[in-house]
Amino acid sequence: MGRKRSGVRAASKTSIEISFQYEGEQCRERIPLEPSPANLKRAEQHKAAIELAIYNGTFDYAATFPHSKRTAKVGYKTGQIPLSTYLESWLERKEKALKASTIDGYRKIVNGVLIPKLGPTPLLSITRKSVRDALSGMDASNKRLANVQSCLRSALSDAVDDELIETNPLAGWTYSVKEKPKTVDDIDPFSPDEQRELLAAATGQYRNFLQFALWTGLRTSELVALEWGDVDWLRGEVRISRGLTMAAKEAELPKTSSGIRSVKLLPLALAALQDQKAHTYIEGKAIFHDPRYGKPFEGDQAIRKSFWMPTIRKAKVRYRNPYQTRHTYASMMLSAGEHPMWVAKQMGHKDWTMIARVYGRWIPTENDTSGRLAVEKFGSPVQSAQGSKTA
Repeated sequence: MGRKRSGVRAASKTSIEISFQYEGEQCRERIPLEPSPANLKRAEQHKAAIELAIYNGTFDYAATFPHSKRTAKVGYKTGQIPLSTYLESWLERKEKALKASTIDGYRKIVNGVLIPKLGPTPLLSITRKSVRDALSGMDASNKRLANVQSCLRSALSDAVDDELIETNPLAGWTYSVKEKPKTVDDIDPFSPDEQRELLAAATGQYRNFLQFALWTGLRTSELVALEWGDVDWLRGEVRISRGLTMAAKEAELPKTSSGIRSVKLLPLALAALQDQKAHTYIEGKAIFHDPRYGKPFEGDQAIRKSFWMPTIRKAKVRYRNPYQTRHTYASMMLSAGEHPMWVAKQMGHKDWTMIARVYGRWIPTENDTSGRLAVEKFGSPVQSAQGSKTA
């Protein structure tokens, strides 16, 4: 008779079962080996190695038995966890802390880029080179690449906190490509004639919505979240403190503190609100409703299908996305000579550097008197004469 092997037995003609204690529970796992005397001895040695790793605190259940049903329960103890598995649990945790729109963006990056390209790679094996190799084949702008890496960098930072890896390989580093000069500008405002055509093509609440958007510069997500209680009729302002996207179940705070602001209501914006009163003012909540259903818009994306595309076609205006109403507002204000800092505050930017960078071409340069005051104060004839002698 063969000797008795504790915790090791033949489970079938093609497998051996080993049993051991782990975290107070009896565990049984099968090894795909024919139960020959030699293989049974190997299984005993494997069991002994597992028990030693458990004793030393280095046992990784999932790495040892990656196909075990118990893996999902006990999880991983080291950085051998595949990136895909970690990202899935990471997203679940982040849902409680981040805005729904941010989580939606992360989920698209995780499922659309990171898992397909790097999913099976263990956390410990993620390096700058592996990330560069994975992203180098993408036909994407540097902005897109930066967004993908920002998501991965955040996840790896949390993996460091979880003590699965020692350092974040993406800390202080970003992969980018040399981009070709842009031939198409994404800032494409509507001309005054196009605005008139659009407003003529829109009716009822849609027209009010469009006119208000053109004359406040609000984001679409801010427009659909706006409520009558946000309007200060005496001061002629509207308070912006939240936005509603399709990914969110309810309105959320802006990403930055500068997004919370009071926007001055210019005459045409006020006129649009006055006309809108007849539709939703009595209810006292959301200002703009979707006329198709007689209730507030459920998110910013609903605008595009409900009236934006039909209105563009009816007006016979070249297509641009709804966000161009915001660009139109900025270009109108700057072209008229309004101060860039005021425009920045209206639009929710913390300073006017972005206004100057993005909308600089609309800041007037005709009749530019820059430097005139300095010349008048310091450029006296005496100084000019002295300057000539010195030269």
